[in-house]
Amino acid sequence: MQQFGRGDSGPAVAEVQAALVGLGLLPTAPAEPVFDTATDQAVRTFQQRRGLSVDGIVGAETYRAISAAKFRLGDRLLSLSPGHPYVGDDVAGLQDRLLELGFDAGRVDGVFGRRTESALKSFQREYGLLADGACGPATLRALRQLGRLVVGGRPQQLRESEALHRSGASLAGKIVVIDPGHGGADRGARGNGLEEAAIVEDLAARFEGRLQASGVRTLMTRGHDVCPTDSQRASFANEAGADLLISLHCDRTDSDKPHGVASYHFGTGTGTTSTVGEHLASLVQREVVARTDLLDCQVHAKTWEILRLTRMPAVRLELGHLTSPRDAARLADQGFRDAVAEALLVAVQRLYLPPDLDPPTGVFRLADLAAL
Repeated sequence: MQQFGRGDSGPAVAEVQAALVGLGLLPTAPAEPVFDTATDQAVRTFQQRRGLSVDGIVGAETYRAISAAKFRLGDRLLSLSPGHPYVGDDVAGLQDRLLELGFDAGRVDGVFGRRTESALKSFQREYGLLADGACGPATLRALRQLGRLVVGGRPQQLRESEALHRSGASLAGKIVVIDPGHGGADRGARGNGLEEAAIVEDLAARFEGRLQASGVRTLMTRGHDVCPTDSQRASFANEAGADLLISLHCDRTDSDKPHGVASYHFGTGTGTTSTVGEHLASLVQREVVARTDLLDCQVHAKTWEILRLTRMPAVRLELGHLTSPRDAARLADQGFRDAVAEALLVAVQRLYLPPDLDPPTGVFRLADLAAL
């Protein structure tokens, strides 16, 4: 879809304004459907609450999130609809409730897929309901009447941590999907003579070589001439049964002042998060900062599709600002990219190490991996 923002007008703007009024973020819709200052502020507030990029622009991801936010659990009958799945906050509410009751609905992504249907049918069978996989009035009443059965932590977080523990310390045999951002005609951010797509393609190749030398099976989400959507990249990783996904990007701003590196994991800001993803993002961030002189812009939770729709722990790395002369000079250096590739490999290995074998940040080297 075509993105729109301040100053734009038309039916799409009117639709977004009506949704924002319904969400209590906009007092009233303007008489004319013009994307005014109040609408801009409401969109930014919504983006902040939803873990999206806060830019006041309604692009495809923000539009989908606004549309999803219209629904509450019970507003409509939910069931599996192959090809056109139900998407919305009501689906996320159903998934969260099933997880609290001990049924594995997977990640709370707000998409009614086969895993959600399977968890719902299991719940219906166990509680003497018709196991039709549809969340209608009877199923909804049962969901609301029952108390939480899983204690000691969020159920999906416990499952992720247990799966990590069972996989063992060795990297050999694990599957890592590497996602170089953008691609094809979409070259991403530009600045100081550099293109984001070219930078991350080169970094991905360096990272891939190091992973393969450690016995890891690697897969790339794209080639040089294509640019899949984030949902397509997530689906690719899911279908491959990947253990991890690492998405590589660079940033830009309208000013040449901002600089530094940041890492992102899935999280809504309201308690729903990928525990292992957060841990991996922290490891990636610390290793990159320790091995380079980039400013530490910290680790953050986001609901971007590449993080939300993946069934495995996923991290998005924003490696410097191409609009910063300082960062661009480092990103142009091949030795710098080698250091980052090594930092990524070490972070992945450290994720699987038990606490008693985990070395301090920045001191673990490639040669040390051979001993594991």
